[in-house]
Amino acid sequence: MDRYRYWFLVQTMMVYLVFAQAEWQQQNTCSGIVPMRYRIDKISITDYGGVGDGVTMNTKAFSEAIYRIEHLKRRGGTLLYIPPGEYLTGPFNLTSSMTLFLAKGAVIKATTDTNQWPLVAPLPSYGRGRERPGGRYMSFIHGDGLHDVIITGENGTIDGQGAVWWNMWRQRTLWFTRPHLIELMNSRNIIISNVVFMNSPFWNIHPVYCSHVVINHITVLAPFDSPNTDGIDPDSSTDVCIEDSYISTGDDLVAIKSGWDEYGISYGRPSHGITIRRLTGSSPFAGIAVGSETSGGVEDILAEHITLYNMGVGINIKTNIGRGGIIRNITVSNVYMENSRQGIKIAGDVGDHPDEYYDRNAVPVIRDISIKNVWGKNVLQPGLIRGLKQAPFTRICLSNVHLLNEWGRSYAPWQCSDVYGTAIQVNPWPCAQLTSNQPNGMCSSTY
Repeated sequence: MDRYRYWFLVQTMMVYLVFAQAEWQQQNTCSGIVPMRYRIDKISITDYGGVGDGVTMNTKAFSEAIYRIEHLKRRGGTLLYIPPGEYLTGPFNLTSSMTLFLAKGAVIKATTDTNQWPLVAPLPSYGRGRERPGGRYMSFIHGDGLHDVIITGENGTIDGQGAVWWNMWRQRTLWFTRPHLIELMNSRNIIISNVVFMNSPFWNIHPVYCSHVVINHITVLAPFDSPNTDGIDPDSSTDVCIEDSYISTGDDLVAIKSGWDEYGISYGRPSHGITIRRLTGSSPFAGIAVGSETSGGVEDILAEHITLYNMGVGINIKTNIGRGGIIRNITVSNVYMENSRQGIKIAGDVGDHPDEYYDRNAVPVIRDISIKNVWGKNVLQPGLIRGLKQAPFTRICLSNVHLLNEWGRSYAPWQCSDVYGTAIQVNPWPCAQLTSNQPNGMCSSTY
């Protein structure tokens, strides 16, 4: 069969699979892990002096409105309504049993005066700020030890106005680590939906030490050249559902983490039970990523029905000596990528260290990885799997993976070392270390 006919058949099969599975996809959701709460008690930011003219500072209005919610403790919680307009404000803390609701046309906009951003302690699983030693700037919207928190609306916008922070990073004038757009710590029963997030100074949405988190129907935007503007980074968190969203940023679309070197090992809190489904996006870095901060371990991850355009790497699992931790039971399936520098990368030599005290004997373990039903067009290099001599990657399974260059051609070969596993129906054919003797010709599902 000539390569042009092969590529036509691949494209036809893709269309068939999309339509055949469309109904099933719409019915399959993990969002029920946190039921949506409807609040009877409602207040508006304008009741507390909020002015949506894009000029007036509203930090006091947000503080007073949320103080009211926290201390009155209405039965069933309270909804804070943000009407249309541009509400300039400094960072603020949320409270439990509240909904932050952005109406259509509402914009909550971060101040560009960096002096109005307080410092907070470093995360215990990181030991220091991710970029600079010591503390870090508080996230724009922050919460610690909360439950029953909802951020939603009619696709209103939360704008971090991150350019000032990106320029400080480029000019190396940062004294402390840049702030996230949203960070929720030690919290549970969280819903983030139907909101546009844009121009984050650093990572966009960072649930850390959280459980039962639903993030769906959101849009995350940042310029391609904006540094470290990851879309969603679940970190040492469990039971997280990410669905039906669009992300276009300057770094990984979704990156699952669990702590950094000796601090993450000591804290010992893994990320597990995370589902990513029906995600579309583009980035110069990775689409679906694990790592590189994985010292607490990452396991039981499912990512499926992912559509990626103009990518650096489609699927990227990354760690390093000194991280320790076990990465296992990762399933990525039904992925379409177009215009990608690299299709799949699994590597044990990626990422920096917090200090010189990391344990050189803390070797990460990667095993039980299943990547199946992946289709790539205009993929320059199909894949790289680079394990560690002292800890080869094991039970890596590729099934029905087609990563081809323009018009079905394939120029660059796979690159592999220190890996053991299985390959079934992979084009171009991967490394010799991946054999084709799996029973029934299929990868077993790991999660």
